[in-house]
Amino acid sequence: PHRRLRTIRTLAEAGVPVGVSVAPQIPFVTEDMEQVLEAAWEAGARSAFYTMIRLPWEVAPLFKQWLALHYPQRADRIMARIHDVRGGKDYDADFATRMKGTGLWADLLRQRFEKATARIGFNRERIALDLSAFRPPGAPGQGSLF
Repeated sequence: PHRRLRTIRTLAEAGVPVGVSVAPQIPFVTEDMEQVLEAAWEAGARSAFYTMIRLPWEVAPLFKQWLALHYPQRADRIMARIHDVRGGKDYDADFATRMKGTGLWADLLRQRFEKATARIGFNRERIALDLSAFRPPGAPGQGSLF
């Protein structure tokens, strides 16, 4: 974490817009969202976002093994909350909801994130990026040297 914060600080001091991702959010595991956001703000990040944990395909059994090893008393409770935000499943690939989830627990996490970012000052300005150097790619096939 200290190296990441140092990187944020270095980029921000150089005038590079910096954002922070507080992800993945795992119910009853990642309980330090506010502290991470505050540290990132102090380092110079000015935008933030989060995602709810996603457990597609072969990731779900690995995650469950990890939970059983590191959080044996809470593993069932954690998976129950993940199922709550994923419509009763380990994973829901629906494009509209897969990053944040749905339902009560997803709403609570969203509110917590929004309150923390508003209090700290994140996401108040939208940075206009300079697209003047962008050149669309040419036709497929052999490229050009000039």
